[in-house]
Amino acid sequence: MGNDIAIDLGTARFKVYQDGKGIVLNEPAIVAVDNMTDEIIAIGTEAYGMLGRTSDRVTVARPLSNGVISDLSLAEHLIAYYLRVVGRSRVFAPRVVVSIPCGVTEVEKRAVVDAIGAAGVRKVCLIEEPVAAAIGAGVDISAPHGCMIVDVGEGATDMAVISLNGIAIANSTHVAGMDFNEAIVKYVRRRFNLIIGDRMAEAAKIAVGCAYPRRKLISFTLKGLDAGSGLPRTTVITSDDMIEALIEPAIAIVRTVQSTLEQTPPELLADIFTDGIYLTGGSANLYGLSTLLYKKTKIPVQTFDCPENCVVIGAGKAIKYIDKLDRGEHGKINPLMPYN
Repeated sequence: MGNDIAIDLGTARFKVYQDGKGIVLNEPAIVAVDNMTDEIIAIGTEAYGMLGRTSDRVTVARPLSNGVISDLSLAEHLIAYYLRVVGRSRVFAPRVVVSIPCGVTEVEKRAVVDAIGAAGVRKVCLIEEPVAAAIGAGVDISAPHGCMIVDVGEGATDMAVISLNGIAIANSTHVAGMDFNEAIVKYVRRRFNLIIGDRMAEAAKIAVGCAYPRRKLISFTLKGLDAGSGLPRTTVITSDDMIEALIEPAIAIVRTVQSTLEQTPPELLADIFTDGIYLTGGSANLYGLSTLLYKKTKIPVQTFDCPENCVVIGAGKAIKYIDKLDRGEHGKINPLMPYN
Protein backbone atom coordinates (compact mmCIF):
# COMPACT_ATOMS: atom_id res chain seq x y z
CA MET A 1 0.00 0.00 0.00
CA GLY A 2 1.06 3.62 -0.47
CA ASN A 3 2.39 5.46 2.55
CA ASP A 4 -0.51 7.18 4.32
CA ILE A 5 0.00 10.90 4.85
CA ALA A 6 -1.45 13.81 6.79
CA ILE A 7 -1.73 17.33 5.38
CA ASP A 8 -2.02 20.64 7.21
CA LEU A 9 -3.53 23.10 4.74
CA GLY A 10 -2.35 26.30 6.39
CA THR A 11 -2.76 29.85 5.10
CA ALA A 12 1.00 30.44 5.38
CA ARG A 13 2.60 26.96 5.24
CA PHE A 14 1.77 23.65 3.59
CA LYS A 15 2.91 20.72 5.73
CA VAL A 16 2.94 17.00 5.06
CA TYR A 17 3.39 14.25 7.64
CA GLN A 18 4.23 10.77 6.35
CA ASP A 19 3.36 7.74 8.43
CA GLY A 20 6.56 6.31 9.86
CA LYS A 21 8.74 9.27 8.80
CA GLY A 22 7.27 12.35 10.52
CA ILE A 23 7.13 15.80 8.89
CA VAL A 24 8.57 15.41 5.41
CA LEU A 25 7.56 18.77 3.92
CA ASN A 26 7.11 22.28 5.30
CA GLU A 27 6.86 24.90 2.56
CA PRO A 28 5.12 28.26 1.95
CA ALA A 29 1.59 27.85 0.56
CA ILE A 30 2.20 30.44 -2.16
CA VAL A 31 1.90 30.29 -5.96
CA ALA A 32 3.25 32.74 -8.58
CA VAL A 33 1.22 33.05 -11.79
CA ASP A 34 2.05 34.67 -15.13
CA ASN A 35 -0.93 36.94 -15.88
CA MET A 36 -0.27 36.88 -19.63
CA THR A 37 -0.40 33.10 -20.05
CA ASP A 38 -2.10 32.02 -16.79
CA GLU A 39 0.79 29.60 -16.26
CA ILE A 40 2.23 28.83 -12.83
CA ILE A 41 5.87 29.91 -12.79
CA ALA A 42 6.81 29.21 -9.16
CA ILE A 43 5.48 27.41 -6.09
CA GLY A 44 6.56 27.50 -2.45
CA THR A 45 9.88 29.02 -1.39
CA GLU A 46 10.66 30.32 -4.86
CA ALA A 47 7.26 32.05 -5.07
CA TYR A 48 7.68 33.45 -1.55
CA GLY A 49 10.92 35.10 -2.67
CA MET A 50 8.89 36.99 -5.30
CA LEU A 51 6.38 38.34 -2.74
CA GLY A 52 6.32 42.14 -2.98
CA ARG A 53 8.95 42.11 -5.74
CA THR A 54 6.89 41.33 -8.86
CA SER A 55 5.94 43.28 -11.96
CA ASP A 56 2.37 43.75 -13.20
CA ARG A 57 2.79 40.59 -15.25
CA VAL A 58 3.20 38.29 -12.24
CA THR A 59 0.75 37.72 -9.39
CA VAL A 60 1.83 36.00 -6.19
CA ALA A 61 -1.26 34.43 -4.61
CA ARG A 62 -2.24 32.34 -1.59
CA PRO A 63 -4.67 29.58 -2.71
CA LEU A 64 -5.63 29.07 0.94
CA SER A 65 -7.25 31.77 3.04
CA ASN A 66 -8.39 31.53 6.66
CA GLY A 67 -7.62 27.81 6.62
CA VAL A 68 -9.90 27.00 3.65
CA ILE A 69 -9.42 26.97 -0.12
CA SER A 70 -10.07 30.30 -1.80
CA ASP A 71 -8.81 29.37 -5.29
CA LEU A 72 -9.56 25.74 -6.19
CA SER A 73 -7.51 25.63 -9.39
CA LEU A 74 -4.34 26.99 -7.77
CA ALA A 75 -4.88 24.80 -4.70
CA GLU A 76 -5.06 21.68 -6.87
CA HIS A 77 -1.77 22.60 -8.55
CA LEU A 78 -0.16 23.35 -5.17
CA ILE A 79 -1.28 20.06 -3.61
CA ALA A 80 -0.35 17.96 -6.65
CA TYR A 81 3.09 19.59 -6.80
CA TYR A 82 3.89 18.98 -3.13
CA LEU A 83 2.64 15.40 -3.22
CA ARG A 84 5.03 14.76 -6.10
CA VAL A 85 7.81 16.35 -4.06
CA VAL A 86 7.28 13.96 -1.14
CA GLY A 87 7.42 11.02 -3.54
CA ARG A 88 3.84 9.76 -3.56
CA SER A 89 3.60 6.15 -4.68
CA ARG A 90 2.70 5.82 -8.34
CA VAL A 91 1.36 2.30 -7.87
CA PHE A 92 -0.77 2.63 -4.74
CA ALA A 93 -2.53 5.89 -3.94
CA PRO A 94 -2.17 6.91 -0.28
CA ARG A 95 -4.91 7.56 2.21
CA VAL A 96 -4.90 11.15 3.50
CA VAL A 97 -5.91 12.88 6.73
CA VAL A 98 -6.50 16.61 6.19
CA SER A 99 -6.94 19.21 8.94
CA ILE A 100 -9.74 21.75 8.54
CA PRO A 101 -10.84 24.70 10.72
CA CYS A 102 -13.86 24.49 12.99
CA GLY A 103 -17.20 25.57 11.59
CA VAL A 104 -16.38 25.22 7.89
CA THR A 105 -19.33 24.81 5.54
CA GLU A 106 -20.09 21.71 3.48
CA VAL A 107 -19.05 23.65 0.37
CA GLU A 108 -15.65 24.42 1.92
CA LYS A 109 -15.24 20.78 2.99
CA ARG A 110 -16.08 19.60 -0.52
CA ALA A 111 -13.51 22.04 -1.99
CA VAL A 112 -10.80 20.54 0.23
CA VAL A 113 -11.78 16.97 -0.66
CA ASP A 114 -11.95 17.76 -4.39
CA ALA A 115 -8.54 19.45 -4.34
CA ILE A 116 -6.92 16.53 -2.48
CA GLY A 117 -8.76 13.94 -4.57
CA ALA A 118 -7.56 15.55 -7.81
CA ALA A 119 -3.99 14.64 -6.78
CA GLY A 120 -4.88 10.94 -7.00
CA VAL A 121 -5.41 9.74 -3.45
CA ARG A 122 -7.34 6.66 -2.36
CA LYS A 123 -9.31 8.04 0.58
CA VAL A 124 -9.70 11.42 2.28
CA CYS A 125 -10.56 11.83 5.97
CA LEU A 126 -11.01 15.21 7.64
CA ILE A 127 -10.01 16.17 11.17
CA GLU A 128 -10.78 19.47 12.86
CA GLU A 129 -7.70 21.53 13.62
CA PRO A 130 -8.20 21.87 17.40
CA VAL A 131 -8.61 18.08 17.68
CA ALA A 132 -5.46 17.51 15.64
CA ALA A 133 -3.59 20.12 17.70
CA ALA A 134 -4.65 18.39 20.93
CA ILE A 135 -3.39 15.03 19.67
CA GLY A 136 -0.16 16.64 18.52
CA ALA A 137 0.26 18.26 21.93
CA GLY A 138 0.06 14.85 23.58
CA VAL A 139 -3.39 15.25 25.13
CA ASP A 140 -5.53 12.13 25.67
CA ILE A 141 -8.68 13.31 23.92
CA SER A 142 -10.47 9.97 24.35
CA ALA A 143 -10.94 10.44 28.11
CA PRO A 144 -14.14 11.91 29.60
CA HIS A 145 -12.08 14.93 30.60
CA GLY A 146 -12.25 18.44 29.17
CA CYS A 147 -9.25 20.15 27.59
CA MET A 148 -9.15 23.48 25.77
CA ILE A 149 -7.04 24.08 22.67
CA VAL A 150 -6.43 27.54 21.22
CA ASP A 151 -4.78 27.25 17.79
CA VAL A 152 -3.54 30.65 16.60
CA GLY A 153 -2.63 30.29 12.94
CA GLU A 154 -1.86 32.71 10.14
CA GLY A 155 -5.37 33.23 8.79
CA ALA A 156 -7.65 32.16 11.65
CA THR A 157 -7.69 31.31 15.34
CA ASP A 158 -9.60 28.13 16.17
CA MET A 159 -10.43 27.10 19.70
CA ALA A 160 -12.35 24.18 21.12
CA VAL A 161 -13.14 22.31 24.31
CA ILE A 162 -12.55 18.60 23.61
CA SER A 163 -13.77 15.52 25.47
CA LEU A 164 -14.36 11.89 24.43
CA ASN A 165 -12.73 12.35 20.99
CA GLY A 166 -15.17 15.10 20.12
CA ILE A 167 -15.68 18.85 20.35
CA ALA A 168 -18.05 20.04 23.08
CA ILE A 169 -17.70 23.77 22.40
CA ALA A 170 -15.96 25.40 19.44
CA ASN A 171 -15.32 28.95 18.34
CA SER A 172 -13.30 30.69 15.68
CA THR A 173 -12.14 34.17 14.73
CA HIS A 174 -10.37 35.45 11.64
CA VAL A 175 -8.03 37.51 13.83
CA ALA A 176 -4.65 35.76 13.62
CA GLY A 177 -1.07 36.13 12.37
CA MET A 178 -1.95 38.09 9.22
CA ASP A 179 -3.79 40.62 11.36
CA PHE A 180 -0.69 41.05 13.51
CA ASN A 181 1.28 41.90 10.36
CA GLU A 182 -1.39 44.32 9.15
CA ALA A 183 -1.46 46.00 12.55
CA ILE A 184 2.32 46.53 12.37
CA VAL A 185 2.08 48.00 8.85
CA LYS A 186 -0.66 50.44 9.92
CA TYR A 187 1.14 51.42 13.13
CA VAL A 188 4.44 52.11 11.34
CA ARG A 189 2.62 54.24 8.77
CA ARG A 190 0.82 56.20 11.49
CA ARG A 191 3.69 56.48 13.99
CA PHE A 192 6.73 56.86 11.73
CA ASN A 193 5.15 57.94 8.41
CA LEU A 194 6.91 54.96 6.84
CA ILE A 195 5.40 52.50 4.36
CA ILE A 196 6.59 48.90 4.78
CA GLY A 197 5.59 45.60 3.19
CA ASP A 198 4.19 42.43 4.70
CA ARG A 199 7.57 40.67 4.72
CA MET A 200 9.20 43.50 6.65
CA ALA A 201 6.30 43.46 9.13
CA GLU A 202 6.71 39.70 9.54
CA ALA A 203 10.44 40.09 10.19
CA ALA A 204 9.77 42.80 12.80
CA LYS A 205 7.12 40.66 14.47
CA ILE A 206 9.50 37.72 14.78
CA ALA A 207 12.38 39.89 16.02
CA VAL A 208 10.72 42.21 18.55
CA GLY A 209 6.97 41.52 18.44
CA CYS A 210 5.21 41.08 21.76
CA ALA A 211 1.75 41.17 23.31
CA TYR A 212 3.05 41.73 26.85
CA PRO A 213 5.98 43.88 28.04
CA ARG A 214 9.41 42.31 27.68
CA ARG A 215 11.83 42.37 30.60
CA LYS A 216 14.44 44.04 28.39
CA LEU A 217 13.75 46.65 25.72
CA ILE A 218 14.91 45.49 22.28
CA SER A 219 14.74 47.15 18.88
CA PHE A 220 14.59 46.37 15.17
CA THR A 221 15.51 48.47 12.13
CA LEU A 222 12.70 48.88 9.61
CA LYS A 223 13.36 49.64 5.94
CA GLY A 224 10.65 51.19 3.85
CA LEU A 225 9.36 54.11 1.84
CA ASP A 226 8.96 57.57 3.35
CA ALA A 227 5.31 58.51 2.87
CA GLY A 228 6.20 62.19 2.60
CA SER A 229 9.24 62.30 0.32
CA GLY A 230 8.75 59.01 -1.49
CA LEU A 231 12.38 58.08 -0.83
CA PRO A 232 13.83 55.04 0.97
CA ARG A 233 14.27 55.46 4.70
CA THR A 234 14.96 53.44 7.82
CA THR A 235 13.64 53.78 11.34
CA VAL A 236 13.96 51.88 14.59
CA ILE A 237 10.97 50.22 16.25
CA THR A 238 11.14 48.93 19.82
CA SER A 239 9.35 46.14 21.64
CA ASP A 240 7.32 48.76 23.54
CA ASP A 241 6.11 50.14 20.20
CA MET A 242 5.12 46.61 19.24
CA ILE A 243 2.85 46.25 22.26
CA GLU A 244 0.99 49.37 21.16
CA ALA A 245 0.71 48.00 17.62
CA LEU A 246 -0.31 44.42 18.48
CA ILE A 247 -2.43 44.78 21.61
CA GLU A 248 -5.71 45.28 19.70
CA PRO A 249 -5.64 42.01 17.68
CA ALA A 250 -4.20 40.15 20.69
CA ILE A 251 -7.08 41.33 22.90
CA ALA A 252 -9.56 40.34 20.17
CA ILE A 253 -8.26 36.75 20.38
CA VAL A 254 -8.43 36.82 24.19
CA ARG A 255 -12.04 38.02 24.09
CA THR A 256 -13.01 35.14 21.80
CA VAL A 257 -11.37 32.74 24.27
CA GLN A 258 -13.31 34.34 27.13
CA SER A 259 -16.55 34.01 25.14
CA THR A 260 -15.83 30.31 24.54
CA LEU A 261 -15.14 29.74 28.24
CA GLU A 262 -18.46 31.39 29.13
CA GLN A 263 -20.28 28.81 26.97
CA THR A 264 -18.42 25.84 28.47
CA PRO A 265 -20.33 23.50 30.85
CA PRO A 266 -19.15 23.75 34.50
CA GLU A 267 -17.66 20.24 34.72
CA LEU A 268 -15.54 20.74 31.62
CA LEU A 269 -14.56 24.21 32.82
CA ALA A 270 -13.30 22.69 36.08
CA ASP A 271 -11.07 20.32 34.07
CA ILE A 272 -9.70 23.23 32.02
CA PHE A 273 -8.98 25.23 35.17
CA THR A 274 -6.95 22.27 36.47
CA ASP A 275 -5.04 21.40 33.28
CA GLY A 276 -4.82 24.84 31.71
CA ILE A 277 -5.30 26.09 28.15
CA TYR A 278 -3.11 24.54 25.43
CA LEU A 279 -1.80 27.27 23.10
CA THR A 280 -0.72 26.04 19.65
CA GLY A 281 -0.26 27.39 16.12
CA GLY A 282 2.51 29.43 14.51
CA SER A 283 1.34 32.74 15.97
CA ALA A 284 1.49 31.23 19.45
CA ASN A 285 5.23 32.04 19.18
CA LEU A 286 4.40 35.73 19.64
CA TYR A 287 6.13 36.77 22.84
CA GLY A 288 3.77 37.45 25.74
CA LEU A 289 0.59 36.11 24.10
CA SER A 290 0.38 33.23 26.60
CA THR A 291 1.02 35.64 29.50
CA LEU A 292 -1.71 38.01 28.28
CA LEU A 293 -4.13 35.09 27.96
CA TYR A 294 -3.32 33.96 31.50
CA LYS A 295 -3.72 37.46 32.93
CA LYS A 296 -7.14 37.90 31.34
CA THR A 297 -8.59 34.42 32.02
CA LYS A 298 -6.80 33.48 35.29
CA ILE A 299 -6.28 30.01 33.80
CA PRO A 300 -2.76 28.56 33.33
CA VAL A 301 -1.58 28.44 29.72
CA GLN A 302 0.49 25.53 28.39
CA THR A 303 2.95 26.36 25.59
CA PHE A 304 5.18 24.19 23.39
CA ASP A 305 8.59 24.38 21.72
CA CYS A 306 7.21 24.06 18.17
CA PRO A 307 3.51 25.03 18.44
CA GLU A 308 3.28 25.53 14.67
CA ASN A 309 3.72 21.77 14.12
CA CYS A 310 1.13 20.49 16.60
CA VAL A 311 -1.68 20.30 14.00
CA VAL A 312 0.24 18.34 11.36
CA ILE A 313 1.79 16.02 13.97
CA GLY A 314 -1.65 15.37 15.47
CA ALA A 315 -3.15 14.72 12.04
CA GLY A 316 -0.28 12.31 11.40
CA LYS A 317 -0.91 10.46 14.64
CA ALA A 318 -4.59 10.23 13.68
CA ILE A 319 -3.73 8.16 10.59
CA LYS A 320 -4.16 5.02 12.72
CA TYR A 321 -7.85 5.86 13.12
CA ILE A 322 -8.40 5.30 9.36
CA ASP A 323 -8.00 1.55 9.89
CA LYS A 324 -10.55 1.66 12.70
CA LEU A 325 -12.99 3.43 10.38
CA ASP A 326 -12.41 0.80 7.69
CA ARG A 327 -12.98 -2.00 10.19
CA GLY A 328 -16.18 -0.33 11.35
CA GLU A 329 -15.37 -0.72 15.02
CA HIS A 330 -18.46 -0.06 17.11
CA GLY A 331 -18.49 1.60 20.48
CA LYS A 332 -15.42 3.68 19.63
CA ILE A 333 -15.78 7.40 19.03
CA ASN A 334 -13.50 8.33 16.12
CA PRO A 335 -12.03 11.83 15.78
CA LEU A 336 -11.87 11.50 11.99
CA MET A 337 -14.66 12.48 9.60
CA PRO A 338 -14.70 10.27 6.47
CA TYR A 339 -15.72 12.22 3.39
CA ASN A 340 -16.51 10.42 0.15
